[in-house]
Amino acid sequence: MTRRVLDVGQCNPDHAAISRLLNEHFDVEIVRAHVESDTIAALQSGDFDVVLINRKLDRDYSEGLNILQLIKSDSAMSNVPVMLVSNYPESQESAVAAGAVYGFGKAELGNPDVVERLAAILASGE
Repeated sequence: MTRRVLDVGQCNPDHAAISRLLNEHFDVEIVRAHVESDTIAALQSGDFDVVLINRKLDRDYSEGLNILQLIKSDSAMSNVPVMLVSNYPESQESAVAAGAVYGFGKAELGNPDVVERLAAILASGE
């Protein structure tokens, strides 16, 4: 079964690297959003299995944590798993405290632990 991933706020090279990782390990459709408004519009118009949010959005450098909080405060979207994309452990902890699943940093993309964390959500046959 194809899973849907909403990738939010990544620059082009990071989006490409994350997409390669996802496509290498999972059957996924990746939808891209750049800012809060298109993230919320995407979530309102379709079902996603996970949302990956950059700590700082590339387009306007706003806080990804703000989008996470908005998602988790809306009953229609709050059940969608969210992961923060950040190399900073303190940012990951803040995201988890706000309702996210522990995410990963771009520097960790080659780490098997990242695939394992993603597999908990995206593995087929669930």
